[in-house]
Amino acid sequence: MKLYNNILLGCLALLALQSCKDDQITTLRGKVKFETISVSGKVPGRVEKLYVTEGQTVKKGDTLALLDIPEVHAKMMQAEGAIAAAKGQLDMAYNGATSEQLSQIEGKLNAGKAQLDFAQESYNRLKNMLQDSLISQQQFDEVKMKLNMAKAQVDGLEAKKKEIIKGARSEQIQQAKGQLDRALGAKEEVLSASNEQYLIAPANMSVETISLEEGELLTPGYTLFNGYKTESVYFRFTIPESKIYDFEVGQELTLVNPYTKEETKAKIIAIKQLAQYADITSTAPLYQLSESIYELKVVPAEDVSGQKFYTNATILIK
Repeated sequence: MKLYNNILLGCLALLALQSCKDDQITTLRGKVKFETISVSGKVPGRVEKLYVTEGQTVKKGDTLALLDIPEVHAKMMQAEGAIAAAKGQLDMAYNGATSEQLSQIEGKLNAGKAQLDFAQESYNRLKNMLQDSLISQQQFDEVKMKLNMAKAQVDGLEAKKKEIIKGARSEQIQQAKGQLDRALGAKEEVLSASNEQYLIAPANMSVETISLEEGELLTPGYTLFNGYKTESVYFRFTIPESKIYDFEVGQELTLVNPYTKEETKAKIIAIKQLAQYADITSTAPLYQLSESIYELKVVPAEDVSGQKFYTNATILIK
């Protein structure tokens, strides 16, 4: 009986050793990776409709979600009103005064000239009376002051008439143009915000996570969709210091999918040292704690669109 127990224990030990050997991480084993991509909103809005689900593959330009942005309509009305007002100011600056405005200024000028004629006649009469000592000097000075005021009023009205006939100054036209450009810019800003109602896939991608549900508020810059670019597959291998000199940038490799047995031609495009190695050294008995750990980034050197890869799946160097 004791002999049978010893044989059984020996068999179990051999199976355990064989299992450890198969699970051992080696420098020839890596992982499949994809470039990540995130899609977020530029303006705040509530998620009105989600057009995709987690795990779905979409193409560049596909609509991912629709946002409800009620402020866009109100701001568009404000922008349209500002444009109309600015155009009116610019037309007035270019066209000058209307016939009604010319009539008004002409009437004021005629009234001013009549007052000037009356003041001039009063001044001439009182001047003769002053010479005959029939009035005081103060009375004469008051009439003289009224005459000067009437002249100043007529000169001002004539200058105003010339300005209206000549048209607006160049500075006024430039100011009106600036107001119109500002209003048009505000409209373009609103149109840009309205385009942000639709979240569009920036590339062919696989949607991995959706962070909000319909009806929830999306703030600017908050990521709504996370995923992977479907055409950005690459492979990552972790190499200890003792083995890193077996590899170099530009070196061609043959990779094997252990599950489908498909082979892929690939090339090393980067070698970098990993700053943290505690995780890998604690799980891989091949690596010594004193060794630096490096990462190989390997990309396909041929068309792999016909092959199927999954993120973090195992890949081997042949």
